[in-house]
Amino acid sequence: MKALTRSPRTPSNPSYSPDNLNMYALAASAAGVSLLALAQPSQAKILYTKTNQIISTNGVYPLDLNHDGTVDFLIQQQGLLSSGSEGNGVWAKEAFGNAVQGSTGLYSWTFASALKEGATIGPNRRFVSNSEPAGEIMAEYVCTYNSCRGWIGQWVNVANRYLGLRFQIDGRIHYGWVRLSIQTQSFRITARLTGYAYETIVNKTIRAGRTSGADDGSLSSGPPDSAPDSAAPVVESASHAGQSLGRLALGALGRHP
Repeated sequence: MKALTRSPRTPSNPSYSPDNLNMYALAASAAGVSLLALAQPSQAKILYTKTNQIISTNGVYPLDLNHDGTVDFLIQQQGLLSSGSEGNGVWAKEAFGNAVQGSTGLYSWTFASALKEGATIGPNRRFVSNSEPAGEIMAEYVCTYNSCRGWIGQWVNVANRYLGLRFQIDGRIHYGWVRLSIQTQSFRITARLTGYAYETIVNKTIRAGRTSGADDGSLSSGPPDSAPDSAAPVVESASHAGQSLGRLALGALGRHP
């Protein structure tokens, strides 16, 4: 009897990225390819980037989590002038389709959560996105002609807290974090960004501060408080900031009236 043969299945999307081993592994498995590297296809792999950047007055940090040349989020500090009020603050703004872990509060504004080390960032957590150009409130101070409401937001005078991130790579959801310390003095505010990471497995949870995929509790609290103040400042001109926002298709900088 003549043996039956079966043609290998062809994945619906054969375009693989050489920098994404896990996605290639999934496609190869669907095609019936046997690879030694697929012995544990579900093992997590976290990519961690350590840095030390100051975001001061009118500074904008374009966050590219996976270093593919596309800005995924902006961490931006900006003074405000609008409708008889003025203020200062730091916000997280996502590219279209991305979001930050947070909540909706006062006047339906969206607030970014200041997560502690070890917090879960993943599918079962709440993420928010904002149609306003400035984005989610991390820390904000606003005064009107009549009064000042003081600082609002979870990021006022905190050290080594984590912003939970949900973003897309080739249309698929990944989770990550960015570590910041934010200090306020009167009306002024300074943010220090000391690292960020993301989980390369699609739709897989990551813990805030984790820098490797092994489930061994390997968490990083970042540099000590004595880190040098000579960290490279991130202060962009208004035109440069506008170009960064343009790459995200977010429009001009602004804030709620």
